[in-house]
Amino acid sequence: MNNIKRIAATAAVLAATLGLSACANMSGQDKNTAIGAGVGAVAGSVLTGGSAVGTVGGAAVGGVIGNQVQKPPR
Repeated sequence: MNNIKRIAATAAVLAATLGLSACANMSGQDKNTAIGAGVGAVAGSVLTGGSAVGTVGGAAVGGVIGNQVQKPPR
């Protein structure tokens, strides 16, 4: 059962990576938001044992952190 979860997680990361590579005209802040959400989702899933709530929560927190990393100057 763990092998199936590991394969699914690897496939999700690979799909996210390929999907993000298609976003060439995104700003730096948009890219950081998307990357943060992806990393947060994986981390949330791992830390909560595959819980959907943990995955969504991790994605939300990761997206916010990624968005704040490179704020445009005012």
